[in-house]
Amino acid sequence: MTVLLLITVVLIYEQVVGGNDGATEQLKQSGEHMGGSIRRMSP
Repeated sequence: MTVLLLITVVLIYEQVVGGNDGATEQLKQSGEHMGGSIRRMSP
């Protein structure tokens, strides 16, 4: 039973963090957007 729960948690984590719409990709896109904003503000 514990192994099944652990596998379920790992699969949910992989779906949330990975993929094109995952948290990692969203953080990357957010960082790129912030970097672009900072470059535009620089004289």
